Amino acid sequence: MKIVVNLDVMLAKRKMKLKELAQAIGLSEQALSTLKTNKAKGVRFDTLVKICAILDCQPGDILEFIREEF
Repeated sequence: MKIVVNLDVMLAKRKMKLKELAQAIGLSEQALSTLKTNKAKGVRFDTLVKICAILDCQPGDILEFIREEF
């Protein structure tokens, strides 16, 4: 089981660049890139709230649970 981050999908839907989002929420572009590429170990709720506010979306639009069969 894993969580997939669909931040790139939401950015494309909103026609926004990662750099613009980073500036809007006050986070480094590198930190957001780590999240976008599914390399982050976690995400703070306050960061998720800021992302959702700027992108006008729900957390479920960004985070997706994938069930893996063993």
